[in-house]
Amino acid sequence: MSAATTKTALIEEGHWLTVRDCKRVLVLVHTMTFAQRLKEVFNLLEGDLRIQVVFTAPPHAFGNGVTHYLRSLGITPVPWEEALRADFDLALTAGSRGVHELRAPVVRISHGAGHNKLLTDRSLLAPGETRWPGMLSRQHLLHDGRVVPAAVVYAHERSLKELARSCPEALPVARVAGDPCVDRIMAAVPNRQRYRDALGMAAGERLVVVSSTWGPASAFGRIDALLPQLLGQLPAGYRVALLLHPNVFAGHGTWQVHSWLAGCGGRGVAVIPPEVDWQPLLIAADWVIGDHGSLSAYGTLTDATMLLTSGPQREIAAYSPAALLAAAAPVISPLHPLDAQLQYAARTRRHGQYERVAASLSSVPGRFHQRMRSIVYELLGLGEPARPVVVPPLPQPSPLAEWELSVNQEWLGRAVGA
Repeated sequence: MSAATTKTALIEEGHWLTVRDCKRVLVLVHTMTFAQRLKEVFNLLEGDLRIQVVFTAPPHAFGNGVTHYLRSLGITPVPWEEALRADFDLALTAGSRGVHELRAPVVRISHGAGHNKLLTDRSLLAPGETRWPGMLSRQHLLHDGRVVPAAVVYAHERSLKELARSCPEALPVARVAGDPCVDRIMAAVPNRQRYRDALGMAAGERLVVVSSTWGPASAFGRIDALLPQLLGQLPAGYRVALLLHPNVFAGHGTWQVHSWLAGCGGRGVAVIPPEVDWQPLLIAADWVIGDHGSLSAYGTLTDATMLLTSGPQREIAAYSPAALLAAAAPVISPLHPLDAQLQYAARTRRHGQYERVAASLSSVPGRFHQRMRSIVYELLGLGEPARPVVVPPLPQPSPLAEWELSVNQEWLGRAVGA
């Protein structure tokens, strides 16, 4: 059988397809985190018979679970090697790996709250070169001195000022569209009680959400210090939910993560799977204990009281949402009872305490989906559909009990599809 006949129909550029003469859009899904953000973009193309969307999962250290997640959406990704050999009218990505090899104009979007983490691989820097977050760094935007993306989409106008200092060559392709998570959370905050009911929160119960990014300085990287407080210092009436970055599961494996948390079995601690929408959990929370990750910053949009674990200040970009939050939120200490610290933070919370953080997340709140659709259609050379953008509401969460660790862990096989 020849190499040509083994290609998928989507790569054959319409030869085997029923609906033809479509503009072809390639979506690069490197990780679960990228998948969840890109979903906000490729869903904008629904119902348009002029566009064929093709998905691929390029190799990535945190790529575990991506193909399974895409298949759960009814998507069969094409092999990365085939995608590289095909022509597309546009490519959508939330990462930079491999995009310079594509035969298509590339749209790069952010995958988190602002640009918090500075470039970690110092080997990419010239002596004395300033470290910038990935979406602002020359290393992630240029290849052989050439700007790779046809458009780089930022959430805030402030990023353009930073880009003028970090990589001015990319300014002509920079766009500002806002942040989809900001828009969704702000629209869904009035549904807080509905989410709490769906989670199974009884009257008088209080929900503590612990959010963690990935890496050794994250809350989960130091979970041995935090767990005793969660398990031994919270009285009856508290429920605990752990929202871990998908890279934690992809890097270590779901079995290993739950194995490390086996001591929580039967203690009412819910570990939220990486494919579950985390936004209703944040909205439903009474307190959010977070680190320097994006979810902590998004928590400032809700009614929850924020507390932080100690974080790596030198790894965080100045004036990023994470830096602003670190200057505004109280930090928990292992030397004092956790219940007392939660109550103190709630009692002393000031009106507008997190306003600067929330305002730093998007300079055009409520407008991401409309602006993003305009960018995509402009680059495709197509007129936009003659209808408003429809953004589905956030899904109702499952009861926390479904995600709580049990003593014998019998539910694990069902949770991970074994």
